[in-house]
Amino acid sequence: MSSQLHPDVDRSLTSRFAAVAGDARVTRTAAALEANGISVLRAANAAEAKRIVLGLIPAGSQVHHGASQTLEVSRIAEELERPGRYQALRPRISSMDRETQADEIRRLTSSPDVMLGSVHAVTETGSLVTASASGSQLGPYVAGAGKVILVVGTQKIVSDLEEALLRIDEYAFPLEDARAQAAYGMHSGVNKVLIINREWMPGRTTVVLVDEALGF
Repeated sequence: MSSQLHPDVDRSLTSRFAAVAGDARVTRTAAALEANGISVLRAANAAEAKRIVLGLIPAGSQVHHGASQTLEVSRIAEELERPGRYQALRPRISSMDRETQADEIRRLTSSPDVMLGSVHAVTETGSLVTASASGSQLGPYVAGAGKVILVVGTQKIVSDLEEALLRIDEYAFPLEDARAQAAYGMHSGVNKVLIINREWMPGRTTVVLVDEALGF
């Protein structure tokens, strides 16, 4: 979902955290990510990001993705779940019994060949920061998945970790909380926060920076 106003989000924060970054800032951030072992590709818009992402995933790969407004609005999630090209885990998991097959679900989602998603903030110093209510996507991001592809609108670029956490708490969380209540009838929460400062395995993590406001 595109960035949006919400009664619980201060208008000054919306102005600060919803506008796409200028070219110089994006270039500086991309260079910092690359210096930290994270590959960076750049897309002009969501449609181009979709083409790039699909080109990065080998046919037949076991693919998983977390609940992501960025992947939804870019229609990447929809493409991943089409039958035939990939072994998409989300449709498979949705058909499984969460009580009797909980262990199998946990193992499947923890270590896919390719994990897709987004983050809530990217610092100009080259760190990735994201929050989660359950933490289910964080393990694959950190080490479980063979490859990680993160699609990030450049409105999520911030100066440093302090501003990243402010963006999560004051801007992204109220929007996600409202979405969760509408979709699931329950509140979300900033229960687990992941900071990735460096990727030690070359080629494992790729960030697609999109010059368009995508997600929260």
